[in-house]
Amino acid sequence: MATQAKNFRGSWRIVHMDTWDDEYLDLIEPASIAFDKGSQGEFVFGAVKGWLDCRYGERNGRPVVEFSWEGVSEGDQICGRGWATQTSDGKLEGHLYIHSSDDSPFKAEKR
Repeated sequence: MATQAKNFRGSWRIVHMDTWDDEYLDLIEPASIAFDKGSQGEFVFGAVKGWLDCRYGERNGRPVVEFSWEGVSEGDQICGRGWATQTSDGKLEGHLYIHSSDDSPFKAEKR
C-alpha cells in the first residue's frame, strides 16, 4: 500500500469534470482533491465537499486509489464512492459517484 499511496499523496487541482462545467467547479473555491499520508483525503468542487476513506492498489499495472466518501452539498449530507488512477504523464483520471444522484469522470493535475 505505501508504494501506491505515494503516487497520490498531496493536493491535485481538478481541471475537468464531464457533468459540471468549469465555472461551477470553482464556484466557492478552486476545485481540488487531496490525499494524506494515511488512508484519508478530501475533495471540493462547486458546492460539494467530501472526506475520503481511501484504499490503494494496482489496476492494469497502474497505481489506483479507490475511496468511499461522505460530505455536504449546499448543507445537505451526501455520500458516495470513487476512484482515480495516474496516467502515463503523471496526471489523475478518475470517476466520482454521488449516492443516488450524479456521477462524473474527472481529470486533475498535481499542484
